[in-house]
Amino acid sequence: MRIETASEPGTRDVPNEDFVSVALPASGAGGALVLLDGVTPPPDNGGCVHSVPWFTARLGGALLELSVSRRDMTLAACLSAAISRTADAHRQTCDLSHPLTPQATVVTVRWDDAWVEHLVLSDSALLLEAPDGTLTPVLDDRIERLRAAGVRVAPLRNLEGGFFTAAADPAVTARAVTGRTPRASVRAMAALTDGAARAVERFGADDWQDTFALLRKAGPEALIARVRSLEDADPAGEEFPRGKPYDDATAVLVELGRQSQG
Repeated sequence: MRIETASEPGTRDVPNEDFVSVALPASGAGGALVLLDGVTPPPDNGGCVHSVPWFTARLGGALLELSVSRRDMTLAACLSAAISRTADAHRQTCDLSHPLTPQATVVTVRWDDAWVEHLVLSDSALLLEAPDGTLTPVLDDRIERLRAAGVRVAPLRNLEGGFFTAAADPAVTARAVTGRTPRASVRAMAALTDGAARAVERFGADDWQDTFALLRKAGPEALIARVRSLEDADPAGEEFPRGKPYDDATAVLVELGRQSQG
């Protein structure tokens, strides 16, 4: 098995708001990965005294632990429990009803000898590669559909008809894209925050196959370097408008290899 990950802040001296971790239980029965992209707060910090990195570390850590230890729970149930646990950690000090209370996009995957389960919420991406090289992107495309329709996205966060992120409401997991694939049909997978997916989604310079090929050949650091070179060529976002000229970028590649025959 090959596991590689890299994460880089969009701006030096500004904390990285992404989170990524992979766990391989001692039992050897599969594993789990969690990738979060924290939402940068408004000047008033969204009514919360904590930082976004605090939130993503709490939520990501809880989700990873539950995904590994509670295989009797679906990934959606694990995320709901992780959201509740994290909300309880700052409910007494922070206004969790604020529409921009700390929140994050989510990709989580759990696998064993039989299945590869996935959950995607908001605009981070999951790529699943079959043994024959066929690549399947798993995307929650609500934001892209809104943008394509010319709709201003920000006011529609966590509202009906808009898009959804993991914040303080555990019921949001009902909005996630979930599913499972037979383990024999998955050779490798990659998870990307939208900052690491910009070569495809913002600049249109690559497609998902190009992205996965670069990850396999040169690793996540090379993918992030590719994104940075495209951002450097348009530093003010004039040719390719985007919310941030440079964004936090995180990618993880997991090559499961061929499934052993029993």
